[in-house]
Amino acid sequence: MRVAVLVVILTVRDGELQVMLIHRSGEPHQGMWALPGGLLRPDESLAEAAARKLFEETGVHDVFLEQLYTFSGLGGEQSVAVAHFALVDSKRVRLRDEPVWEPRWFPVSGLPDLAFDNASVLDNAILRLRNKLEYTNVAYSLMPHEFTVSDLQSVYESIFGRAFDKRNFRRRMVSQGIIKPTGRTHAGGAHRPAELFEFTSRQPMTL
Repeated sequence: MRVAVLVVILTVRDGELQVMLIHRSGEPHQGMWALPGGLLRPDESLAEAAARKLFEETGVHDVFLEQLYTFSGLGGEQSVAVAHFALVDSKRVRLRDEPVWEPRWFPVSGLPDLAFDNASVLDNAILRLRNKLEYTNVAYSLMPHEFTVSDLQSVYESIFGRAFDKRNFRRRMVSQGIIKPTGRTHAGGAHRPAELFEFTSRQPMTL
């Protein structure tokens, strides 16, 4: 039985949750878009394969990456695909220069038809992400090292698809110990300088 590894690579760009897709140049599903992935090598673990694929596609490795689910039959009856999902700051990403695959970001709100029933894999990843944001600090992987609370709130709103009360959001983030002030500010045009924050840890942490 063939074992493949898929990686759902998510980011927030232009105020929207987006996913990286590649363009299939051969059969099956030639011409359709799909999640990046490949076969598991004999000498590597599932985690190593997922980290390898993530680095090949984005050039980053020190980000949040977690096994999501095992799917059977996505590429045929005798196939198993172990999906992972990763969160990346798109400003750090260098998409692979591969004209055949044409790696590209797509808003999850307006996706093309996906090969291999990848839409269900993506739905699982988005649900897992939203759940994890309720009890972990994994948003660190989507953010630069310093940011304003408004920047962080915008990322949360993009992922959940709804607005949050600004005062309550700030109180919640600080009280949960997710973020802390840096003591520095960011000048934002005509408005008074905004306080800059950082994550208390840039490693996965359960609240």
